Formats: sequence, C-alpha cells, structure tokens
Amino acid sequence: MGVKVATVAITLVVATPVSGGAGFLQARQLSDGSFAERGRPGYPQLTAWATLGLTAARTAPKASGLTIKYLTEQESGLTSPTDIAIVALAEEALGQSADRLLTRLRALQRADGSFGGLVNGTAWSVLAIRGRGSTVQARTIRWLLSRQTRPGGWGWAPRGAADSNDTAAVVEALRAANVTGRPIKRALAFLLRYRNRDGGFELTQGRGSDAQSTAWAIQAFAAAGKAPPRGALAYLRRLQRPNGSFRYSMGYTTTPVWVTAQVLPALAGKAFPLGG
Repeated sequence: MGVKVATVAITLVVATPVSGGAGFLQARQLSDGSFAERGRPGYPQLTAWATLGLTAARTAPKASGLTIKYLTEQESGLTSPTDIAIVALAEEALGQSADRLLTRLRALQRADGSFGGLVNGTAWSVLAIRGRGSTVQARTIRWLLSRQTRPGGWGWAPRGAADSNDTAAVVEALRAANVTGRPIKRALAFLLRYRNRDGGFELTQGRGSDAQSTAWAIQAFAAAGKAPPRGALAYLRRLQRPNGSFRYSMGYTTTPVWVTAQVLPALAGKAFPLGG
C-alpha cells in the first residue's frame, strides 16, 4: 500500500543588508536604552547614531521609550553644535520634541551665521533645524557657501583641508536648505576624486576606501537626487559580516556599532535629515 507523504512549504527569510544591519544594532542596545560597542558603556552620540541608522532602516530601538529617556537625561552633557544636532535629530526620529536642544543650538549661532565657527558643526546644525521643519537663516547658508574650497569641497574647519566626509555633510545640509546649482555640482565632482577602483570612497586621498566615507558619499548623491556612484553600494555590501555588522574597511574591523549605524542610511538610499 502506498504511503502518502505530506509536503510542507518552508519559507526561508533571508536578511537583506539593511535588515541584517538593523538586527545587529538592536542587539547592541543596553538595559538603560543606550547603545554601546561590545564591552563598553553606552554614550549619547553613539546612541543617537544607532537610532538614526535604525530609523533609516524603517525600524527602531527595541526599547524606544528607554532610548528617549536616556537621550533626554544626557542632554546637559552635550556641548558642541555637532553633538547637540545629532542627538536632536535622533530625538525627533523617536517622536520626541527636540525643542530644548534646538534652543541651545541656536544660542551657539554666531553673528556670521556659523554655529561654533566650524563647518562641520554648522552643517549638522542646519540638518537639525531642517529636520524640525524650521527655516535656516540666509546668513548661515552664505557662510557655508563661502567656505567651499577652490577644488569644490569643505573641511572640518573654515581653513582646514577639504575631505570627503565633511563635503558630503555640507552637501546634505545645503540640499536640505534647498540650495541647488553650481556649488552642489562642484561638490559632487570633488567627491568623485575620492572614489577608488574597489568602488569605495576614502576620507583623504591615499588613505584607502572605508565604509563610512563611502556611505557619506552615497548620501551626498542621494541628497542631490543622483544615483549612487558606480560600485559604491557593492563595496558596502562586501563589508558586511555574518552577524549583520559592517567592517570599517576590507582589511580592518573597528567600532562596528558606529560603522553599521552610519552605513545603514546609505544602503537605504536616505540622506539627512531623514524623511518618512
């Protein structure tokens, strides 16, 4: 007599690079709501980056309420415009009003329009203000534009050498403030000078490709409404480890929570400030 064999359809759920990275970040949340590298304590800047990475991946910390509580309790310890702005963006991503931080941020604005006198701090301040939906003062945009170097990029400080990361951050800030035209075109052309044969981008020329510089470049092009540079996404995907995290480079693994948090927005095609 024949034997009937029941067949059961089994669906395998394969993690995408984005979902795999998000799962890794969620596993790095501590009991107080913060995020930390293995064996280290959590701190607000890394917690903010992890929150932004998860938001770009269309997910959230497993204990969002604890993360909100942690970030708000750490506000008084934030002093630089960049740190204040990044935590403000994270709080807004979690549905928490960042009005207190934005008030402190505006208090750091100088007469020339800059925030703290630094390009990096000013760019992130613009992103935080635009993330709230508020208008950025024209003098701030003029200040950023006036700091574009002859080659087309920006550095951390007004007189510093231009690099790919700060250039990408300024492009995102300018595009968030609806700047178009020649400054953006020059900046994108500048960024392409930092692309290597492996598809990745480097912070400064001769340094070698790394995950974060590549992610920033992708985000700058996304902010400008352009497709990712050829090979850049593939380079990032090659850096992903079995646990979902991303290596810093092909030959070096460090601070996987921070690196993964900064890679996820690029893989998701998102520029700052993060939209819906």
